[in-house]
Amino acid sequence: MNDSPDHSDLPLPEYDHIPIGHLPARIAPLEAEQVQVLVDYEHEHGNRLPVLVVLEHRLEALRGGAEPSGSVASDLPEVGQASSSSAVSPGTTNAPKINPPSQGDPTNPAR
Repeated sequence: MNDSPDHSDLPLPEYDHIPIGHLPARIAPLEAEQVQVLVDYEHEHGNRLPVLVVLEHRLEALRGGAEPSGSVASDLPEVGQASSSSAVSPGTTNAPKINPPSQGDPTNPAR
């Protein structure tokens, strides 16, 4: 096994915060050597089996002739904060108002 890489040497920014569902798309642009760096890092730090399975499947595909595709994005919308335009407020909800039950509303006492 190679020496464990430092977090700053990883080929994906914020690797530790990428949700597993996004991982296959995020590693698609990487070369086999870069995926191997992530495998080595994962073995030494998180050792998360589902993550290792994804990484090792991609590594096998690359070694079997698959080509990297896409580009490594430096921004991670899946791990960032929600933008202010997507915030829910009373003015943005379209749900109908719910009337409280009569026994719970002091202005409408139960009989």
